[in-house]
Amino acid sequence: MDTQPILYKKKDKIGTITLNRPDNRNSMDRETMPAFRRVLDQVRQDHELRCLIITGSGSTFCSGADFKSGIIQKDHRLLNQVLLDLYQPFLEIGKLKIPVVGAINGHTIGGGLGLALMCDIRVANNRAKMGANFARLGLHSGMAISYILPRLVGLAKANELLFTGSIITGEEAFSMGLVNYAVDKGDVMEKSLALATGIAGNAPMAVQMMKHSIYRGLDWDALGAAEMEAHVQSRTFEMEDAREGISALLEKREPNFQGK
Repeated sequence: MDTQPILYKKKDKIGTITLNRPDNRNSMDRETMPAFRRVLDQVRQDHELRCLIITGSGSTFCSGADFKSGIIQKDHRLLNQVLLDLYQPFLEIGKLKIPVVGAINGHTIGGGLGLALMCDIRVANNRAKMGANFARLGLHSGMAISYILPRLVGLAKANELLFTGSIITGEEAFSMGLVNYAVDKGDVMEKSLALATGIAGNAPMAVQMMKHSIYRGLDWDALGAAEMEAHVQSRTFEMEDAREGISALLEKREPNFQGK
């Protein structure tokens, strides 16, 4: 079994990136993010590629930051820069010219949801748990989630998801337009490959230019939003409520927030 944190393969002009830390729910740690960046650099330089699929190994797509690993640790940089640097490899997806399909095979939480939202098309396991649970941890959201969610599901539903930190199923995500398809777990990759194959069979430059036109027409600035979020998220990380929320998560108990 390959123990690399990120796996990559290419077949028929379609690339597939797989987050490969199933025992740790494919969480983001100090090895995963640099490895993801290296693979994305490889993807960016391969001019034969026409579509990219991103998925996870095991029963999880991505569970967000691995707090046990000490990945969010202030050093000589300001905390907001630490956070932005952490998210940057996932945010780089937004700079790819080719379409990206998220094959959401399992649970997709926190920063993992941010990764899914960076994809252009999303196919979800209909029973997967999905959510932006930041408020439950005493944190502001990151990775431009507060920017992207309202644009996908509307303001009222985005408010509900972010303010409550609710966890929804893939089927519910489909009903609100968060994902394009919700299918049985065993069909996620098959459906994703079918979409990628359909894209790869089209004129590549036409597809890439249409992708550019779509996001330009939306005045899309997810990277700028992520930079803004990193500032406010860093403030919440410094609060007592964040320490309580993260401790409660690791100790598997309900948090007791004091508004401090």
